[in-house]
Amino acid sequence: MPRQCSSVRCLAALLVGISALTLRAAAAAAQQRQPALVEPLHRAHAHNDYLHRRPLLDALDRGFTSVEADVFLVDGRLLVAHTIAELDPERTLEKLYLDPLRQRVEAGGGKLFADGSSLTLLVDLKRDGEATYRALAKILAQYDDIVSVVRDGRLQTKAVTVIVSGDRPRQAVEADEVRYVGIDGRLGDLDSKLPSHLLPLISDNWSSHFKWRGEGEMPQAEQDKLAAIVEKAHAAGRRVRFWAAPDRPSAWRELHAAGVDLINTDDLDGLAKFLSTADQ
Repeated sequence: MPRQCSSVRCLAALLVGISALTLRAAAAAAQQRQPALVEPLHRAHAHNDYLHRRPLLDALDRGFTSVEADVFLVDGRLLVAHTIAELDPERTLEKLYLDPLRQRVEAGGGKLFADGSSLTLLVDLKRDGEATYRALAKILAQYDDIVSVVRDGRLQTKAVTVIVSGDRPRQAVEADEVRYVGIDGRLGDLDSKLPSHLLPLISDNWSSHFKWRGEGEMPQAEQDKLAAIVEKAHAAGRRVRFWAAPDRPSAWRELHAAGVDLINTDDLDGLAKFLSTADQ
């Protein structure tokens, strides 16, 4: 005759079974709620990203790993706009970028991209560099859970890495012991001895250094010059970007072939299509 369990043992076994089923159901539900992480386009940079219909999201959904936001300091708030005439008190850096990024990271289980890459948020300080940077630093400290940070000279990379461009207060940034940003350098900084976590990027105006505008073949001398710039920057652990470069496939091919790390574009779909095949 089979041995019957006591009422206490039966109840305990039943509860264990129910708990296991509940945990499995909860895990399955969470997996369904978590959005599919996109494959990153490591060299795609959304220039003036805030001008797109859905700032940040249009670029992220296409796999862009770098976006640019221009900011003005107005009454203690960082407003995102290209010019003073376009300022809107509702378009803050937090609302357009930092809050959606935090939500996206949380929904993605701590990631923005399938391979765990960090998104570059290039913040262009349009004026009053030091005061704007101080306000930015205070804001970024509130997003310590997602923003990369340097403490005691050591970089801890997180889901979002912020770099300041434009009116860059280099001394103020360098002096901070706890720092949430790096500095966007220029070609004149190629020989800099600053650590790469402080000067992670070299950017410059294409038209100030190259005559080729995307028509016909790029002159060999300019190809060699571009390759030398990239090689020197990479040797120091820095990435390279040019603004005002021709925004067309002919130029994207040359930039890609030379190893330029961030290719500027206003044409999100065009560059995404190009890189999806060029990077294969």
